[in-house]
Amino acid sequence: MNQMANPETVKPVRSMNAGLFDGQEREFLAIEDEEIAITVESLDLYYGNSQALKKVNMLIPKKRVTAFIGPSGCGKSTLLRCFNRMNDLVDGCRVEGSINLHGENIFAKGVDVAELRRRIGMVFQKPNPFPKSIYENVAYGLRLQGVKDKAVLDEVVERSLKNVALWNEVKDRLDTNALGLSGGQQQRLVIARAIAIEPEVLLLDEPTSALDPISTSKIEELVEELKNQYTVIIVTHNMQQAARISDFTAYMYLGELIEFDDTKKLFVSPANQATEDYITGRYG
Repeated sequence: MNQMANPETVKPVRSMNAGLFDGQEREFLAIEDEEIAITVESLDLYYGNSQALKKVNMLIPKKRVTAFIGPSGCGKSTLLRCFNRMNDLVDGCRVEGSINLHGENIFAKGVDVAELRRRIGMVFQKPNPFPKSIYENVAYGLRLQGVKDKAVLDEVVERSLKNVALWNEVKDRLDTNALGLSGGQQQRLVIARAIAIEPEVLLLDEPTSALDPISTSKIEELVEELKNQYTVIIVTHNMQQAARISDFTAYMYLGELIEFDDTKKLFVSPANQATEDYITGRYG
């Protein structure tokens, strides 16, 4: 039976990549294999001749919230987009190293990228509902998979909207255009659309950056619930948000993973001076 990683019992271990950052060894989290969703090994990413990610190694625990923090341009979103190979769409992008999803290398020859993106859903900064009805937005992925049974579609649409706490707000107007929803409602709808096809991992790229405080609070509450069913990885510029909702946090700077640890430990007693400087506002 799969077990979830417990931030209080996971032990740090030394990285194999000693000397990666100014000659210092880094500590990584020792997590049992069955508790790992994603393994990143020696990941380098280039846009043409420019290197955006440098020898990133990390483990993403199952059914936990992992936050990526760091200044703009440090590689947070670039790393996030590696997990479902969205960077494949960028001209001149080249990746070295490996990312394993439940033990399978996502860069291996013959990988079905469309299926990978079903398994790893993504939500972007700005809500992007389709110009369709609320119902059809949620049912869209299922229809692409060939599901035609109205009863099945109805059940999944209702369940997905309930899971994002949107059902009671829209159940009487499912046939209205989704673009008429508020920004916060649109973002929850987009999350409902993502989870309707039952992904294993959910990527959230600054999902509250364009939302008001009330809508932000609702999304944060939702993220706490989602980790009961999904592995969640969130990029955020809001360090307070990372501290509130994540179990693990990764601090990145200039394309390097500087520190990755239990969130409470990283914010209270970071092991790396660079991390402390960033979270206390001394630079970045």
